[in-house]
Amino acid sequence: MSIAKTARKTKNSTEVLQDFRLACESREASLLGRKEVFMGKAKFGIFGDGKELAQIAMAKVFQPGDFRSGYYRDQTFMLAIGELTLQQYFAQLYAHTDVEADPASAGRLMNGHFATRMLDDEGRLKEISKLKNSSADISPTAGQMPRLVGLAWASSLFRQRKDLHRFTELSNKGNEIAFGTIGNASTSEGMFYESINAAGVLQVPMLTSVWDDDYGISVPKEYHTTKYSISKALAGMQRTKNEPGLEIMTVKGWDYRALIAAYEKAAKICREDHVPVLLHVTEVTQPQGHSTSGSHERYKSKERLEWEAEHDCIRMMRNYILQEGFADEATLDEIEKKAKSTAKAAKDAAWKAFNSQLKAAEDEALALIDMAMEQSIHKTALKEIRQELATTVNPIRMDSDRAVRKALRTIREEELEVKDRLRTWIKREENANFDRFSSHLYSQSEEAATNIEVVPPVYSESSKLVDGREVLQACFDEALARDPRVFAFGEDVGKIGDVNQAFAGLQQKYGELRVTDTGIRETTIIGQGIGAALRGLKPIAEIQYLDYLIYALPTLSDDLATLQYRTKGGQKAPLIIRTRGHRLEGVWHAGSPLGMILHSLRGIYVLVPRNMTQAAGFYNTMLQSDDTALIIECLNGYRLKEKVPDNIGTFTVPLGHPDILREGNDVTIVTYGSMCRIVMEAAHQLESEGISCEVIDVQSLLPFDVNHKIVESVRKTNRLVFADEDVPGGASAFMMQQVVEGQNAWRYLDSKPVTISAREHRPAYASDGDYYSKPNTETVFDAVYKMMAEALPNRFPDIY
Repeated sequence: MSIAKTARKTKNSTEVLQDFRLACESREASLLGRKEVFMGKAKFGIFGDGKELAQIAMAKVFQPGDFRSGYYRDQTFMLAIGELTLQQYFAQLYAHTDVEADPASAGRLMNGHFATRMLDDEGRLKEISKLKNSSADISPTAGQMPRLVGLAWASSLFRQRKDLHRFTELSNKGNEIAFGTIGNASTSEGMFYESINAAGVLQVPMLTSVWDDDYGISVPKEYHTTKYSISKALAGMQRTKNEPGLEIMTVKGWDYRALIAAYEKAAKICREDHVPVLLHVTEVTQPQGHSTSGSHERYKSKERLEWEAEHDCIRMMRNYILQEGFADEATLDEIEKKAKSTAKAAKDAAWKAFNSQLKAAEDEALALIDMAMEQSIHKTALKEIRQELATTVNPIRMDSDRAVRKALRTIREEELEVKDRLRTWIKREENANFDRFSSHLYSQSEEAATNIEVVPPVYSESSKLVDGREVLQACFDEALARDPRVFAFGEDVGKIGDVNQAFAGLQQKYGELRVTDTGIRETTIIGQGIGAALRGLKPIAEIQYLDYLIYALPTLSDDLATLQYRTKGGQKAPLIIRTRGHRLEGVWHAGSPLGMILHSLRGIYVLVPRNMTQAAGFYNTMLQSDDTALIIECLNGYRLKEKVPDNIGTFTVPLGHPDILREGNDVTIVTYGSMCRIVMEAAHQLESEGISCEVIDVQSLLPFDVNHKIVESVRKTNRLVFADEDVPGGASAFMMQQVVEGQNAWRYLDSKPVTISAREHRPAYASDGDYYSKPNTETVFDAVYKMMAEALPNRFPDIY
């Protein structure tokens, strides 16, 4: 053998043995992780055993600037790209709340949920074009797919738009691939099909790997996929010489060399040609079954289990190494032995670190209870509390917390010096635990939406009176001119300038890549926005009607709303979702389901402007911030006349600051959106009957009245009404809770608070349908008059 061939074989041998070592270490981590759960040291475990070789092959073509959007089986990949250590892997299994121990989630997510920290300690985006990036995983099956489309689409934008080439910290002229991973059973989800179709339409560099082990938990492929194969089911999307589409490839999950070749080919197509690739990895095994929730022996036949043992990818790789002469049995035995000890050492280190950060608080709690025993007459009861804590196996924070609280209850009637120290311990731990478990629901950076400077609108004699839509058009025009990272997209947004014309003429002015149309696919519209925002752009994603938001609700709720929280400030996607709602016509074009939105989208600001000028101010605010917001314009307000502020591109509206639209003394009416005009008309009519109403527009529901302006009004009027278009018990109930309970307005009420809402059903069609389905001027008048009549019957006799 020549010297050159010998050198190549040595190099190949070194790489192959390194890959074998990594595969073995990852497998041992899976095996040990399962045992830790069964020993009670962790709550739940889900692992990536059986997928090791495919993920090692994928990692070989993953370059700096690339992004991953995967799921909870990808531990080997994360280890292979150097963005996960075995100790960090176990730290997440134990729910270690230190971000240094678990950089992905700081203990907030169950194991196997991976992410890289894309923000620095001040919340600023790092130079992501130089990093290997993993967007943060979520558990819902196929939930990673819409985001994946957006990550890949961003590469397309960075490549095609020369005005973005200067943002070298974000992209290398669109040379990045978005890698996605998904299990075969999850490809049955609608999100998967919508995302694959969107990628094919957009022609973006999206490389999707399907790990196919023939099952979805206990359910075999026959119940999941047409033709029992996702690559066969999608064959019609295969690109041809004359038709764009996907490149669809298949490879066996145990074939080391074929996997490497397949990923090299797939990545070349994706990166160079911006063609989406589906790589169907078949004959994958799952040696430990789905998770720690049960054993796969319950549903797999003896023959299937034997086949899986024979085709285990690590066993097959071992055979390949021996056949090729890269190493002998003894060398491989030593690698496997070392992998066991390496994984165990990482596990032990993670467990030690996890317990050490708990011990200080526990020791102090025990010491304080000892002091209480010395000072109190309830020594026996306190001794039992102490004993319970001291003998708890693997104690965690809540065990110490419970013990201290029980001790305080026990000595509540005694005047003891230790009580203040116990209370101080509780307060300190409450603050620390808020940071550990509840911080970063919204941005905590200097660019947080609530930190944006308030700039009032400026008007002059030359300010034009125009249709409301033209106010928005002027605002969007300024935003697009000011920052090339700003762009808008959605159904009918591009060529016709949206169904209400707020983008009219702007595609012609700024180009199709700045103001662009999409198909009818709300879920991936939001996904496009999430991915683009993660990559440093400033997208405005339009959902045509508020009623259609339901299509995208899982992606909004599971992915976008939780992003900053689930990474403890490690990632952000400052996406603006634009939509229009409230009253117009009929069951599906007049929705105002704010209760649903408020209850499912905490983590996204919900802004409900009463007119287009206020909406424009909110857009200006959010485009300066790094938070996410849903802005709901009034469907019936686009043709109403408004003046265009002279500073249309720079004035801002603050979040969480209500506007007093009308001052009054008898009753406070709190409302928002299209109801503002109705309430104002009712207040005018009530004034003629001697009832003075103070009308308050909350402007934003999340955040809600941060300075408690509403309760100050109630102090004066002593009566309180909430009016909106949601169903009974919806957003009106939310507002009541915020004001009556949260602001303690109950202390100033002389009458019971009243809510005015729509009927329980969707609004009926036409003007009469609207009138009898939703609150109207007469509804508001009668409700307020009745309240006053109950309080002052002599002044306000019954009408009906």
